Amino acid sequence: MESISQLTDLIARGETSARATVEAALDRAETLNESLNAFLAIDREGAVKRAEEIDAGQSAGETSLHGVPIAIKDNICVRGMQTSCGSRILGPYQPPYNATAIDRLLQAGAIVIGKTNCDEFAMGSSNENSAFGPVRNPWDTSRVPGGSSGGSAAAVAAGIVPVALGSDTGGSVRQPASLCGVIGLKPTYGRVSRYGLVAFGSSLDQIGVFARNATDAALVLQTIAGRDPHDATTADVPVPNYADALKSDINGMRIGVSRALLGEGLDAEVRAAIEKAIDAYKDLGAEIVDVDLPHAKYAIAVYYIIATAEASSNLARYDGVRYGFRAEEAPALRDMYRKTRDEGFGPEVKRRIMLGTYVLSAGYYDAYYLKAQKVRMLLRQDFANAFARCDAVVTPTSPTPAFKFGEKVDDPLAMYLNDVYTVTANLAGVPGISVPCGLSSEGLPIGMQLLGPYWSEANLLRLTHAYQTAHPFEGTPKIHA
Repeated sequence: MESISQLTDLIARGETSARATVEAALDRAETLNESLNAFLAIDREGAVKRAEEIDAGQSAGETSLHGVPIAIKDNICVRGMQTSCGSRILGPYQPPYNATAIDRLLQAGAIVIGKTNCDEFAMGSSNENSAFGPVRNPWDTSRVPGGSSGGSAAAVAAGIVPVALGSDTGGSVRQPASLCGVIGLKPTYGRVSRYGLVAFGSSLDQIGVFARNATDAALVLQTIAGRDPHDATTADVPVPNYADALKSDINGMRIGVSRALLGEGLDAEVRAAIEKAIDAYKDLGAEIVDVDLPHAKYAIAVYYIIATAEASSNLARYDGVRYGFRAEEAPALRDMYRKTRDEGFGPEVKRRIMLGTYVLSAGYYDAYYLKAQKVRMLLRQDFANAFARCDAVVTPTSPTPAFKFGEKVDDPLAMYLNDVYTVTANLAGVPGISVPCGLSSEGLPIGMQLLGPYWSEANLLRLTHAYQTAHPFEGTPKIHA
């Protein structure tokens, strides 16, 4: 699969067309979806029409992504296309507007080919919670792709599209990127507009990017980043040229390592791969420094209080009245509410709504939610202290490679612990990126995570590019275009 620059160059030279490029991507999506279940909707008619407009020169605006096919997680609004959030309660709902990130991609010449499968309302670490069946990992279809953005990760890993969008509330871009052997970037909270992203945890959610190389990730982030008047949480911070930042070497950059995070609960092969990557950075001229994140051990508990509380509030709007699924044969309004939510939501979403309602309830708010917010501030301070000593912190992305379907589905705590390395970035609001750094003895991808200070995506991409240039990721998924 060509990179963005290769595709746009081929189209610009007339060696191919936007239509031919997008039709090839659509063919791959339709063929491989039987094996992967990565897409919930494929828009052949709309994508081909847009490609023809681009070829005819009718597409206005910048064209840095001219004719590039892209896949979008099904909790990001695309006008006239299904936005189900992987849930029966929304089902075939079609929003009447685009998310800001989508408008910016379209203005840059990108072509949306379809909506990708995900855990219901982005709640999950394995993509087993989708109402429309799980996504299967292209490296081994008996294993999960990670979640919640598993469809987008699988679509990029399998070579269907060069890039895709996902959302990251506690690791939902980085963790599936790790398990599928691609790059997954979560920007700083407020770097990319959340307008048109269906809310899960409003203080945690951020749209992120999947790609196979740092240059493609940089080009997409460049396109979607920046202040948006539709989203008051976006920051009025200048957007640098991320692609230009890749040209600098990393000699003298300081990378922090918290040895406590490389201990108990970490798969031995993952630990070995991370330690090898740390040595690789040392060889590239980076300085390795020890840092301490003393409150990281509380991150999972804090996250699953704050995230569920916000989910309980955000999902209260799905009541069967205004849009989406409505239960039948409900004699009274209260019965309709109850029945709609009982039939429309899956078990994991119900679990999180109940947890969130509990921690917000009278008598428990101070003991759980308020205390969690206080510890969240301590986590932010931990990162501030660490970044005073280094430019980025390296950790594993996931404690294990991809696990088998059903292996953890009946043990919520074991499932939640898959996010132990990723939730800290969302709680603190800092950017993070997962980079493939090896294969397990079973041939499964292993990812390393780089975390940086606020607005330091350029440095994270620079570190990623340097590592990938010196150590190209080897191996090809079993299912690949």
